[in-house]
Amino acid sequence: MTAILLGLILIAFTVVACLPNCLNWGADIIMVLKGAAPVLSAFIGLIAVFIGYADIKDKQEAKKEETAKQAEEK
Repeated sequence: MTAILLGLILIAFTVVACLPNCLNWGADIIMVLKGAAPVLSAFIGLIAVFIGYADIKDKQEAKKEETAKQAEEK
């Protein structure tokens, strides 16, 4: 319950910060998002490469185990 309340308070603060009549941080927020986008996309790309590599290794390991199991049955 506390997490939901805190989340709603933070969302309300974000909306108020972006309004032109209140804090007027809209342009600054957009500037931060523009600067963070390339870094975030590089980080997500790096994670995707690691996940893909781990998936390939898992498939190779499963294939080796399946081959060993078939050889054992014969």
